[in-house]
Amino acid sequence: MKSNNRYLGAAMIAPFIIFVFLGGVYLKAFTFVLSVAALYEFYNAVHAKNFKPINIAGYILLLIYYFCNNNFEIMMYILVLATFILLIIPVMNLKYTFIDVALTILGFLYAGVLFSFVYLVNTKPSGAFLVWLIFIGSWLCDTAAFYSGKFFGKHKLCPEVSPKKTVEGSIGGMIGATVFSGIYGIIISRYTNVIPTYHYFLIGALCGIVGQLGDLVASSIKRYAGIKDYSNLIPGHGGILDRFDSIIFSSAAIFYYLTFIVGIWCK
Repeated sequence: MKSNNRYLGAAMIAPFIIFVFLGGVYLKAFTFVLSVAALYEFYNAVHAKNFKPINIAGYILLLIYYFCNNNFEIMMYILVLATFILLIIPVMNLKYTFIDVALTILGFLYAGVLFSFVYLVNTKPSGAFLVWLIFIGSWLCDTAAFYSGKFFGKHKLCPEVSPKKTVEGSIGGMIGATVFSGIYGIIISRYTNVIPTYHYFLIGALCGIVGQLGDLVASSIKRYAGIKDYSNLIPGHGGILDRFDSIIFSSAAIFYYLTFIVGIWCK
């Protein structure tokens, strides 16, 4: 039964791959939907610890962020204003605390803004090719880490947060992400020369590190909240944050790398 659920879950993830192929406004719309679901899961998780994030404020911020075409400069002004208003709420309504305000904003940044980098990488020159680095670096890192840990794992990486992860698995994951991202770069260099081939290997290594940190962050939040999965939205996989925990970290890292290291700005 569990095996069937995992196949069903994989089938549910397939539409995301289709939207990545389509790119543009289609990917943006689908990423927004995933961001809403991820934000819902995050707020539900902290509710389990009896915190009361102001959910509606997070959803409104997310809607404004996408309505402003993911413009960071405009969003910074709005976020500062929103923080100013939210900080007044615990004064006017003792039901809420300043921790609730902080979690409201953290949820927006973590589940909302970080997820948007998938779309933002796609908007860069040759973004239709570069965006796949997010998934190659993240998911193949997970696969390589799993098998490396299974066959060679002896030393626990972070047992308090994720007991099954090992140092050997983590190293194998980083190597796997580096190698497969580099191979992908060699292949697509025939079609686009937007960045030198060696950057693909470096981006893969970056994903191999940052993606695993994203996984540990998501696990740490779940352990603190006392939950096994963020939701049951994807059978056999958990929720959006369970399946895309490494993706949201890797997408942000790749966006910053392409922007500030390589010097590729959005179109």
